[in-house]
Amino acid sequence: MLIADDDAALVALNQLRALGVHIALDDFGTGYSSLQYLQRFPFDKIKIDRSFVKEVTRNSSSASIIRAVVSIAADRDMITTAEGVETEQQRDTVHMLGCTQMQGYLFSAARTAREIRAMLVPGAADVEDAA
Repeated sequence: MLIADDDAALVALNQLRALGVHIALDDFGTGYSSLQYLQRFPFDKIKIDRSFVKEVTRNSSSASIIRAVVSIAADRDMITTAEGVETEQQRDTVHMLGCTQMQGYLFSAARTAREIRAMLVPGAADVEDAA
């Protein structure tokens, strides 16, 4: 979306932030993501693509990239989320590299809204079934 019209995107993102919406740059490091986006747009979070996390324990260049992204994010007061954490070794490594958040199958498979509600509010699924 940002590529189509940078100026319009910047206006929209700033309006959203003024409303209190937090903005994340997803899949950072792949596709069309760019370091220039980090300078130009008001992101609160960078989600580091799973392709780097997958290789982080076997490939020192993946670790270097994650470390660099974490450093840039920290300098700009952004949260970093490592996507695709599947093993304890990956978790420990991205934590050591400074990622402040993680997501992936190590923690949970994807869940529906109903499943999450049932996890957070015991008996919520029973109430929905009765309705």
